[in-house]
Amino acid sequence: MPFLFTAEKKVQLLWCTITISMSLDTSAIRRQFPALQQQINGHPLVYLDSAATAQVPMAVLEAMSECERHDRGNPHRGMHVLAERATEKFESARKTVAEFIGAATHEIIFTRNATESLNIVAKSWGKQNVKKGDVVALTLLEHHSAIVPWLQHKEDIGIEIAWVGIDETGMPRMEELEELLKAGKTKMVCITGQSNVLGVRPPLKDIIKTAHASGALVTVDATQLIAHHPVDVADLDCDFLVFSGHKLYGPTGIGVLYGKRKLLEAMPPFLGGGGMIGNVTKTGFTAADIPQKFEAGTPPLAQAVGLAATIDWISQYPWKDIEAHETKLIRAAVTALADIPDLKFLPNFARDKVPQAGALLSGCISFIIRGSHPHDLTDVLGNRGICLRAGHHCCQPLHDHLNIPASTRVSVGIYNTEDEVTLLVRAIDEALKTLA
Repeated sequence: MPFLFTAEKKVQLLWCTITISMSLDTSAIRRQFPALQQQINGHPLVYLDSAATAQVPMAVLEAMSECERHDRGNPHRGMHVLAERATEKFESARKTVAEFIGAATHEIIFTRNATESLNIVAKSWGKQNVKKGDVVALTLLEHHSAIVPWLQHKEDIGIEIAWVGIDETGMPRMEELEELLKAGKTKMVCITGQSNVLGVRPPLKDIIKTAHASGALVTVDATQLIAHHPVDVADLDCDFLVFSGHKLYGPTGIGVLYGKRKLLEAMPPFLGGGGMIGNVTKTGFTAADIPQKFEAGTPPLAQAVGLAATIDWISQYPWKDIEAHETKLIRAAVTALADIPDLKFLPNFARDKVPQAGALLSGCISFIIRGSHPHDLTDVLGNRGICLRAGHHCCQPLHDHLNIPASTRVSVGIYNTEDEVTLLVRAIDEALKTLA
């Protein structure tokens, strides 16, 4: 069974669903996040760094605490009542995740994070299916987690990495991908569902269809997409998809790997140890069936329960309302930031174009300000309670392509408000005077 709230909590969720049926009640949502109630150096906390880690609502914290207090056991190990409760909750969480993304339950692997999930694809599937001279296609939008495991294969066995460029709006150049795939050497295409720097969403279904027509598989990094847009793996027809719990208003320490059943069943285990075996002798072992084959060691029980509670929590809000709210925030931020002298938006730095494209961006926007290093700017803002991200955002190839070492990122979530955007712009203006 999916994670179940108490009767009292169900009533609260039903009431929330009724009250926000037309639009999100941001004030009510914010009250559910303890971290947002604090002040920093006498300033209200303005958290605009959800692309790095989103905050956690009380419903999730309570679900995890309840599990630790009353149901702490080792899933799939032991016949006593706590072990049985732990197993039930862990597998219930798996079912909740599967239903959330349109997968079969046995196609959901629990990992530590999206990084581990991407490594399983590269090191397990890749171990069997790529050889010297084979090509893995990556776009300039990809996170280091999607890049480094394949670079390791390049170093170890001599595969080739083919880079797909981006156009002036930041979208992958489809003509380059199509030309690459025509050569017939590409085994895997890795594509982000939403850029963690530019906020663009590549056309996943078109990319997957094109790749499959050439015989290549597709791994979707949905780490950024998962909290901002519905994901349906059956509709996408992707071969693998990954995300992390902490980007979805859930706990750290848990991620998800979805893979098509036939692929997972054919892949060797990534880690060896307890829980992933069928049988062990002095001379060898057999692996367990999926999904346990890829879940060596004691499972992250409380984290899985927390992830299921997160999904139940966010599912009370219609996606159309979430997207409309966040689009409004991005538009407001782009419009207000465009008035700051010497501020240039990524990717094309054209201030006259980005405001018009604001409706096409999701989750985040990034920029540079001439004469102010992103690290200095965000340090000053941080002391005023304004939380942004500065750096290359684990996307150095993209920043190298743009000929900049770092950028400043504003990322929004379901709990942010236009008032916070106003506070941000005012704080940036004051910070620039300090840094002058």
